[in-house]
Amino acid sequence: MRYFLKLNVVSILYALMVFVPLELMLNVYRISRLTNWKIGTVNILTVITLIFEVIGGTILILFLTKKWLDGRKANFWTVILWIPYFVLFIYVMASLFPITNGGDTPNPVTGLLAIGGLIVYPFYILILNSVCITSDDKTIRSV
Repeated sequence: MRYFLKLNVVSILYALMVFVPLELMLNVYRISRLTNWKIGTVNILTVITLIFEVIGGTILILFLTKKWLDGRKANFWTVILWIPYFVLFIYVMASLFPITNGGDTPNPVTGLLAIGGLIVYPFYILILNSVCITSDDKTIRSV
C-alpha cells in the first residue's frame, strides 16, 4: 500500500511538472492584465520558470524515483497515472478561475504547442523511468 501511495505522489508531481508551465503559457494575457506587466516580460518569466521547473523537477523526480520506487517495473505506470491528475488540475483551475474577459483567451498557436508538449511528455516520463531502472540494475550487478 505504501508503494501505491508513493507511486501516486510521483504521478502527481509529473502532472504538476506539465500543468504549471502549461497554465503559465495559456494565461499570458491574464497575467499581463492583472500584474500590469508587458506581454514580453510575462513570456520571459514563463520561459525562465519552465527552464527551472524542467531542471529542478527532473532532479527531484529522479531522486524520488530512485529512493521511493526501488527500481521496480511498476514504475512505468507513471506514464499513464499522471493523466488523471493532470485532468483534475485543469478542471479545478478552470472551475476556480474561469475566463471572464474575452481578451484573456490564448492564441490558437498556444494550443498547438500544448498538444505537441502533451504528446512528447509520456516519452519523457518513460525515459526518466528507464534511466532509474537501468541505473539501479547496474548498481545491483556491480555489488
